[in-house]
Parts: sequence; structure tokens; C-alpha cells
Amino acid sequence: MAQPAQGPASAEGPCPTPPDSVNPSVHPVDEKLPASRLVPAALQHIAAMYAGVVTPPLIIGQAVGLDAAGMTRLIAAGLLIAGCATILQTIGVGGLAGNRLPFVNAASSAGIAPMLAIAETSAPGHQLPAIYGAVMVAGVFCLAVGPFFGRLLRFFPPLVTGVVITLIGVTLMPVPVSWAQGGDRTAADFGAMKYLALAGFTLVVILLFQRFGGGFVKQIALLLGLFIGTVAAIPFGMADFTALREAPVAALPTPFAFGAPEFQPAAILSLCIVMLVLMTESSAGMLALGEICERRSDGRTITRGLRTDGIATLLGPVFGGFPTSAFAQNVGVVSLTRVRSRYVVATAGGALLVLGAFPVLGAVVSLVPMPVLGGAGIVLFGSIAVSGIRTLSEAGLDDSSNIILVAVALGAGIIPLAAPTFYAGFPAWAQTVLGSGISAGALVAVTLNLFFHHLGTRSRHTVPALKSS
Repeated sequence: MAQPAQGPASAEGPCPTPPDSVNPSVHPVDEKLPASRLVPAALQHIAAMYAGVVTPPLIIGQAVGLDAAGMTRLIAAGLLIAGCATILQTIGVGGLAGNRLPFVNAASSAGIAPMLAIAETSAPGHQLPAIYGAVMVAGVFCLAVGPFFGRLLRFFPPLVTGVVITLIGVTLMPVPVSWAQGGDRTAADFGAMKYLALAGFTLVVILLFQRFGGGFVKQIALLLGLFIGTVAAIPFGMADFTALREAPVAALPTPFAFGAPEFQPAAILSLCIVMLVLMTESSAGMLALGEICERRSDGRTITRGLRTDGIATLLGPVFGGFPTSAFAQNVGVVSLTRVRSRYVVATAGGALLVLGAFPVLGAVVSLVPMPVLGGAGIVLFGSIAVSGIRTLSEAGLDDSSNIILVAVALGAGIIPLAAPTFYAGFPAWAQTVLGSGISAGALVAVTLNLFFHHLGTRSRHTVPALKSS
């Protein structure tokens, strides 16, 4: 576990206390800022996370064939659960839950690929129930394992988590590619040049903002690209306003609106594996945030934080939520802005609650045409793969055993992408587990890590432990 920062903070270390601190006697994490600083800082967090929060419901909703009204409900539920989880994490409930750090929780993109695999192997009408049943069990699994997770971290070094995160980005890449072609593979004009041109235009807009924009503009480059791409699509009749016209102004999510949960063993195993990865990411995020905020994340802090993940993951499916975890981009916002107050992030969570309680606001997202999402999705999912590559750079790849481990695990994870029918002759449960590149790669990475670095060895190999960077 990361050690607390020693001595004065450097340019690369924990951020110094801002000179305009309202009350120097209060730790920056517990500082209650005036509205003039609180609101803009909270808006930056929303800008950094909004696209990531709505991505899972957008992808899963499209995959299971939800109509515009269903998509609106699914997006609103994702926003609502993200707001509740973030408030619980930042404010906390005694010693039960909440790490009390400026930590954002929401549905993670890591679960998208396994959930898509579950949807593909489930009968029509049973796709979301099967997904939600597996998610709920994964939440119970997180609650059960969370208090002991510190002992399991040695089985999830950067060698393993780097492979999994890389595969998340790689296996999701066909999704934005399909979006860029129009989204509907059965349509006669699927792959038409007008769709590709709109996707390319959106991608170029995002790149221009990244190249020439300032700090805050760079943070919201994805949102700006989505907005400008949508506006550009309107004159060509490529933006559908049906969901916005039909969405209710205000409504609370209905419990089990998409059906009662169904519990399929293979689907449950797949998402429990993903939950282990999410718990590792959350733990790393808490370690990083503890250093940035100069408040070390000890074992109790991590346990309370993971318990929040488990509660949100368990209860989220009741209203239409998905597996919940940390948002790494918001850790970067804290580091960049040097605003470390947890009440800023709690305010952002409150704003997400409002967005979720007013479906008409969530319906605005459904206005974004598929090709625009495709152009932005290439950036979003590509950046996930880059995060995995960055993690692998810490994994000691100068060791030949580690190189072989990464090579075989990546190969196993790419098989379902390169040959979708490779496991067609396997039993249904094996198709669900192995048909997801993330689950297959994770299983191989964990198994080979045990084989090379734990079973029958002592200290022959030194595998880097989980880092907070």
C-alpha cells in the first residue's frame, strides 16, 4: 500500500493546500467552500464524468433493443444511482460506508462487454433481467469480499489489471465503429458515407479542442464534440427528437421496470470476475486520492469505499443501474484543480440526482445521433486501452515470464473479437464466460500470475504490487 507523503509536496507529489483556503485549520478534504468556488468546481466534475456515466446505459440499451422511452429511463436510472453512490461515498454513514474523500462513483464501462455477452446469450425479453440478476449477485460478492480484499490485491498486480483494462478498451472498439456506421446493422443505409462523415467530423472537433483548447476546455472536449456533432446533424435530419418530446419532465425510476432479475450461473461468474477488477481499480483510486489529498487511505478507508461500491451495485439494478465503481478521470480533476473538498464532489452527486429525477434532462442525451457517439466513442474507449497500457508499463515487462503472461492473456481476450464463433461448440455457460474477451483475459491472466509468481515459488519473481499512481 502506498506510503503517506513525506516532507513538502513537489510538483509531482501531493498538491499543496491552496493559498485561498477558507479555513486553514480545517483539512482541505473537509473544507466547505463558498458557492462561488463550490459550484464551478462541481461542474468540472460533472463535465469530466457525464459522458462516462451515460455510456453503459447507451450501449446496453441499444444492444437489447430498447425504444426511446426505455433508453430515457435507463439513462435517468444511471444518473440517479451515480448521484446516490457519490453522495454516500463522500459524506459517509458512520463506520459502515463511504471513504469520505472527493471520490466519484458511477456505472463502470468495465462491465459493458460481459453484459453484452450476457445479452447475446439470453432470449429476447430476458436480456436485462439476466444482466440485473448477475449485477446484484456481484454486489453481494463485493460486500462479502470487500473487508478482506487487501489480502487479495497481490493476485491483481498491474500485470493482471493492465491486461484487463487494455482488453476493456480493445473489446469495446467494435461498438463505436458500429455506431459510426449508423448503429443499425439491419438498415439499408448502414455504413453510408453520411454517417462516416458525421463520425469523422465529431472526432476532428474533439481533436481540435484537445489541441488548441485550454485546461477546462480540454476536460470537456468530449462533451463539446458531442454537442457540436449533434448540432451539425440537425440540418441533415439525422437527429431524432422523439425521446425529448415524449419524456416526462419529472419522474422517479420504477423498481424493476425492465423485469424481475434472473440468476444465471455463467452470467454471475462473469460479472463477479469483473467486480474483482472494479474493486482493484477503486482501491487504486482511493490510494491515489489519499496521496493527492494528503489523507492516507488505510485499510478501513478502502473497506468503507468498497462497501459503497457493493451497496450501489446491489441496489442499482432495482432501478436500472449497472456495476458501480470509481471514476478515475475525476481523480485527475482533483489533482489538476487542487480543489480537494469532498463537499464539491457531493454537490456534483446532488446535481446527478437532479438529472436522474428529471428524465427530460436525460432524454437530451438520446438526441445524440449514433455516428456522433461513434466518433466520440473511438476516443473514449481508446483512452481506456491506453490506461491499460500505462498500467502494464509498471508491470515489470523486462521479465520473460511476465511478457509471456501478458501475451497469452491478451491473445485469449482477443479471440472472441477476432473469431466471434470460436466458442460456438462450447456449452452455454462457457460461451458466456469465454465469449467476453475481458472475462477470458482476466481468467488467463490471474491463472498465469498464480502459476508463474505464487505456486511453488518464494521470491524468485518480484511482481509490482498495486500502485496508486
